[in-house]
Amino acid sequence: MKIEYHSIGIIRSPFEQVEGMPIQPAGASLIQGRVEVFPEYGEGLKDLDGFSHIFLLYHFHRVDGSELIVTPFMDSHPRGLFSTRAPKRLNPIGLSVVKLLRVVGTVLHVENVDILDGTPLLDIKPYIPQFDQHPADRIGWLQESRNKVKEKRSDRRFA
Repeated sequence: MKIEYHSIGIIRSPFEQVEGMPIQPAGASLIQGRVEVFPEYGEGLKDLDGFSHIFLLYHFHRVDGSELIVTPFMDSHPRGLFSTRAPKRLNPIGLSVVKLLRVVGTVLHVENVDILDGTPLLDIKPYIPQFDQHPADRIGWLQESRNKVKEKRSDRRFA
């Protein structure tokens, strides 16, 4: 089955190159960016400013191809794609939770941005702790390296 999506906006960030980017919002503390929603979708932003955090779903537009076994940024061992957040995916969809600072017209000012400048935006959803925060009993292979996410940076392995 063929599924098609279209961009509803563009994500702006200080990251013009894949190399050196934070690999998760936890490593992008205080880094600000903008989400420029196309004017025809502006009405959909009504009431969004009441939320402190939002999910951004986006298309990894600078990634070609996919692999079922990848070596993630947080490890040096090959892992199954679905046990990672590697960008080289069968459907190159990214997900980040960012802090929403303010909404000005159709521009969202956000913080903790770990996204490449010019990335096509697919969707926005409010982050709701009671819905989205779940205590985890286990975190698989990331158990050993979980505290290194703030220092890890992207390299060319998924470009």
